[in-house]
Amino acid sequence: MLLEGLFLPLTTPFYPDGRLNLRKLEHNVDRASKTPVAGLVVLSEPGEAAMLSDEETKEALSAAIAVAVETKVMLAGVSRSSVVATLELADVAAGLGYDAVLVKRPSILTAEAASETLTYFRTVADRAAAPVVLYSTKCGPLAVELVAELAGHPQVLGLMDEAADASRVAAIVKATSGVKREVTVTHVFTAVTGRMQVAKAEAGAATFVSAETLTEGRAAVAVAPPKPAIKTRSKTVGFQVLAANTAAMLAGLKAGASGVMPAFAAAAPQACYEVYAAWKDGDLPLAEEKQQHLAAAVAGIEEALGVPGIRYASDLNGYFGGAPRLPLLPLTGAERQAVERLMGGIRN
Repeated sequence: MLLEGLFLPLTTPFYPDGRLNLRKLEHNVDRASKTPVAGLVVLSEPGEAAMLSDEETKEALSAAIAVAVETKVMLAGVSRSSVVATLELADVAAGLGYDAVLVKRPSILTAEAASETLTYFRTVADRAAAPVVLYSTKCGPLAVELVAELAGHPQVLGLMDEAADASRVAAIVKATSGVKREVTVTHVFTAVTGRMQVAKAEAGAATFVSAETLTEGRAAVAVAPPKPAIKTRSKTVGFQVLAANTAAMLAGLKAGASGVMPAFAAAAPQACYEVYAAWKDGDLPLAEEKQQHLAAAVAGIEEALGVPGIRYASDLNGYFGGAPRLPLLPLTGAERQAVERLMGGIRN
């Protein structure tokens, strides 16, 4: 499957009393589905996946994909400390129709536990019912050598990397240069998702009301013609790297990343997309200008205030952020004013 373009990491809404707010999650998915992003990521680090129980995780995954349009690639965060628990959630995600699952190193494993980490990822990739995207977080970055070791696994599609500066992306691209795969894409080289193919296959054959039926006075039902079949072609890709560092989006793309998943896109998808679109069009000066336009907001909101800052910025742009779940605290009045000032020129 193609991992290219901008992927939007959804926030996970809660009620004021801390309960999971599925209706607001559906609102966010519906609104994000109307943007030019390539895909949506449910329960990534900006989505506070660690704050949810297994049952809440299943509910959130179900609610989100029920609303998403079929043309968006859907990734599900399913990481747990054990292989068994991760596989259980991966199977749930696959059953719901997610195109791939996002898996990070378990918190019980340190960076020095290379053999255990490798075994964890290999076992999950071997047995999961959906393809796997490795997730390298700022708190638990995966070594380049480990990524290279896993890149050849047929079920490992690529890497989502939060520490993806130019040098790290370049090193990963070089270390995985031997990996080549054929993926199915549309005639304009966008991803063909599993849900898209299922939706087309389930479209029934057309039926029409005959004049004879009408004249005999019998009731009849007309079914609309099915959607035309997807026109597809093949594309050769390498190991696909998504740069998940908002401040270094453009640097990651120039170093060889196939796409981006900036945390700030949860609040400003259009502004983040414009960086990718300008780069994709070959207009480097415009891409640099768009990246620079985000610099102050990214530094003052995402990097200084973290998830609570992104949540409030989302509220300002028509997405539901709301308060984080305890022990994370909502922003103070002064912090809110700072976010409002920084978001003044970044609207969707």
